[in-house]
Amino acid sequence: MIYLSHFSFPDIEQEYSFLMNIKRTCYDTVYPFLTLSKHGLRMLDFEPITILYGGNGSGKTTALNVVAETIKIKRESVYNRSNFFEDYTVMCSFETQIPIPDLSRIITSDDVFDFVLNLRCLNDGIDNKREALFEEYLENKYSRFQMRSLDDYERLKKSYMAHTKTQSKYVRNNLMDNVREHSNGESAFLYFSQKIQENGLYLLDEPENSLSPVKQQELQKFLEDSARFFGCQFIISTHSPFLLSLKGAKIYDMDEETVDVKRWTELPGIRLYFDFFKKHEGEFL
Repeated sequence: MIYLSHFSFPDIEQEYSFLMNIKRTCYDTVYPFLTLSKHGLRMLDFEPITILYGGNGSGKTTALNVVAETIKIKRESVYNRSNFFEDYTVMCSFETQIPIPDLSRIITSDDVFDFVLNLRCLNDGIDNKREALFEEYLENKYSRFQMRSLDDYERLKKSYMAHTKTQSKYVRNNLMDNVREHSNGESAFLYFSQKIQENGLYLLDEPENSLSPVKQQELQKFLEDSARFFGCQFIISTHSPFLLSLKGAKIYDMDEETVDVKRWTELPGIRLYFDFFKKHEGEFL
């Protein structure tokens, strides 16, 4: 099923034209301007399964969030938007083959982590600790703290963390030592199976996070079946070899100087795995 068929981003000339007309110059960043255009990304044409592949800084997550905000689908975790995010999305456009269903959503790593953490907190009896960390995060984020002695070092670290991380990541870093890891993969997979329903458009940001290789293969099969038999469309940012091998997926390589469509076996990261295992092939006999 194809709900969203095309999505267009502003080109670099449009971006510069907008930026030249900004009267204030005190902004630290103009993100997401000049993030995707530097790789020549102007349009995405979607299939039932479309994948955005690339390393950190390639823009794959930015592209996914721009699409989600422009088409206005549901999200749970708050996205750290810049001052210019809405200005950028206004310059984007899209086409649909079928109206996008209301149940459609973007699913991020923070969403999955929050779900897993909630389950672990309930199971481990540490829910009060979690709520206290939420309050601590807000206090550190909106207070003006200055270090006056080495005794303030721990408070300084938490203040810096609150200003540079999302609430979920702040809690994750401070609480994860108290949370057992062994069932996180099962819980994460449960989240996907609950949130992904029939006849919907789903944007998945690095869904392999928190999943073991075995669970990634289970998710691969689940996504393939959902697209083939249950009317779902997926747009996925990932570098997982298991998800990159999804049958029939259209893959955009965001690491290229100019974004290009490739087969999964052509991707440099996959070739690296192939060469490594080929080199050690004799050790598997």
